[in-house]
Amino acid sequence: MPKLKIAVIDLVSKGPTKALYARVMNPNLVSIMPQVVSVWCEAAGHDVRFICYTGFENLLEEIPKETDLVFITSFTQAAQLAYAISNMCRQRGAVTVLGGPHARCYPEDALRYFDYVTGFTDKQIISDILADGEPHRPMGIHLAADDQPTELPSVEERWKFIEPTLAKAPTIKLVPLIGSLGCPYTCSFCIDSVVDYKPLDFGQMRDDLRFLLRKMKRPRVGWHDPNFGVRFNDYMDALEDAVPPNSMDHVAESSLSLLSEPHLQRLQKNGFKAMLPGIESWYDLGNKSKSGARKGQEKVEQVSDHINLMFKYIPYVQANFVLGLDCDSGTEPFELTKDFIDRTPAAFPGYSLLSAFGEAAPLNLELQQDGRVLPFPFHFLNNHHAMNVRPKNYEWKEFYDNVISLTEHTFSWSRIARRFKAQGSTIPGWMNVLRAVSSEGFGRMKYYRTIRDLLDTDLTVRRFFEGESTEIPQFYINRIKKDLGDFWQYLPEGALEHDPNAYIKKHEAKSELVQMG
Repeated sequence: MPKLKIAVIDLVSKGPTKALYARVMNPNLVSIMPQVVSVWCEAAGHDVRFICYTGFENLLEEIPKETDLVFITSFTQAAQLAYAISNMCRQRGAVTVLGGPHARCYPEDALRYFDYVTGFTDKQIISDILADGEPHRPMGIHLAADDQPTELPSVEERWKFIEPTLAKAPTIKLVPLIGSLGCPYTCSFCIDSVVDYKPLDFGQMRDDLRFLLRKMKRPRVGWHDPNFGVRFNDYMDALEDAVPPNSMDHVAESSLSLLSEPHLQRLQKNGFKAMLPGIESWYDLGNKSKSGARKGQEKVEQVSDHINLMFKYIPYVQANFVLGLDCDSGTEPFELTKDFIDRTPAAFPGYSLLSAFGEAAPLNLELQQDGRVLPFPFHFLNNHHAMNVRPKNYEWKEFYDNVISLTEHTFSWSRIARRFKAQGSTIPGWMNVLRAVSSEGFGRMKYYRTIRDLLDTDLTVRRFFEGESTEIPQFYINRIKKDLGDFWQYLPEGALEHDPNAYIKKHEAKSELVQMG
């Protein structure tokens, strides 16, 4: 096999940005699989250039002009940028590969713009691509392993790709680690709900942690597990065996059902400084939030007490919610969330609008079958800038009125001050202020108000939201053009549109084949 010049691009950002919060945190939002692919390609004898795009680099200059093979990892919000990069690189003679969440969610669409599109990716999949390495056009080849890989390269093997990205972070520097794949919960809107939970090797976890202690004075680890600590004692045993007390900090996403007080005490002992539990809904998913059959106000009070208890042991807590679920109606879900905010002043609330990402979750089949999924350009599918599911129990204007009211309540100056006072002038306290006044707080308030005004004043926007037209409103096209900047010229024809019902059509076609067989 000839030695190839390979570029591996991790798209953390969907375009250039100047946001202060992005400057602080984007380098910490790297994906692990691009680093893994880089290790595998180097091990096969190829030259690899690893690029983590955080929105502050000149990506046109970063991508080598002479490249044989380009791997791109992208979330759906960066799909249009990924398509443009692929088109540019193909024009230069390169073969392109797309992996990551967008490739898993929208494989049929991505195949129009890449030579290879991957689902679950293991070392054999990468070996097959390297061995073939040929263009496949006009439609690419879809490759997927039967399951997630059972082992990944160590942090030491990935370090040459981790270290330059850490250098981009001005203050907080999180080293990406993962101890498990999949999730034991079955949230119907989640991409991990259909992936069996599988812990990775705890011996390697110990080795990774010990390596970090040799490389950094006081490492901070960002755990990428979809739900950290399912095998809680095994995790803590590994940590305590590898890491001396008070020598390493950790950030992880977990569920309240795993965060009992004895577990919180042990997490505190092992340096966990931030936890991101998913509450999601006041009317559903009680097993995940440890609220059982409690709903509504009763659940608010129980969850608020639990989150306040967490602050005895964990300095920073983000409570995550999904807005617009089918179990919600009227103003009550939003008013309950406001009550939670007032009862739990130190917690930072993270809001996501219900979104259906192609083939990501079982719920999407039902939503597409009911004709409720809208063809918003991928650029806006980041859980915040577009809700591509027509709500079951709300008119659009009513829904956005409630979202704006909740956002204004959350990021009013009085509640920013209460949140800061509850935390004090510490890193968590200032982080809450930064998030509130940057793109995540004030920025979203401004954006939601703009959308609400457009629903009143722009007929093309209103008809698009109602599913009466598939023509993308000019407002969204202008935003994409501005965000892509120099890459707009490389966006392939037709790349702003996609079939929002491709998943159900694919499912029905498979069912017909089974019946015929």
